[in-house]
Amino acid sequence: MERSWRKAPTYGQAMGSGPSGLIELGKSALMLNGATMAEISSRRLTAQMDGEFVVFLIGMRINKWWKVHKWLPVAMAMGRMMKELETRPETGFLGRMDVGRMTMVQYWKSFDHLEAYARSPENEHWPAWAAFNKALKACRGDVGIWHETYVIEPGRYESVYSGMPPFGLGKAGRLLPATGNREAARERMRNMTNAA
Repeated sequence: MERSWRKAPTYGQAMGSGPSGLIELGKSALMLNGATMAEISSRRLTAQMDGEFVVFLIGMRINKWWKVHKWLPVAMAMGRMMKELETRPETGFLGRMDVGRMTMVQYWKSFDHLEAYARSPENEHWPAWAAFNKALKACRGDVGIWHETYVIEPGRYESVYSGMPPFGLGKAGRLLPATGNREAARERMRNMTNAA
């Protein structure tokens, strides 16, 4: 991958700092493929979430590329949904991470929040879902869609980030130093049980 550097804007206290041990990141930056150097931490960090949360994997598979009229509306609808979710924190949407061209990891406060968003006719998802089912009723093999939902209980996850910008759970939750009682994976699992 070709690296391109450019001057990035000045950053203040990116994540906060205080008694909880949250990390303060740098104040000026260079940009490397979308992540500023100020956002990249040279420390080992772990993510902490408050209580139970949901990890939602969702994706699309284009089985017949030449049928653009079938798959393009699906791709466009996802963009509208993400724009809506990122401006409405009351939905319980905590963040997302793209993992490839047509796969995304989403983080939600709860399954109830995810389901309420998905089933509400006032939100972008429900009309898009109805249109997808109508358009592909007789030709489901043209475009595939899938999702997997995981409800994660406190103490049933752990993470570590080293030399990384805020990423995944670390971006959806809080980043803490992976030191002391958060040094090893088993300790982080035990510690996250007590964090809720």
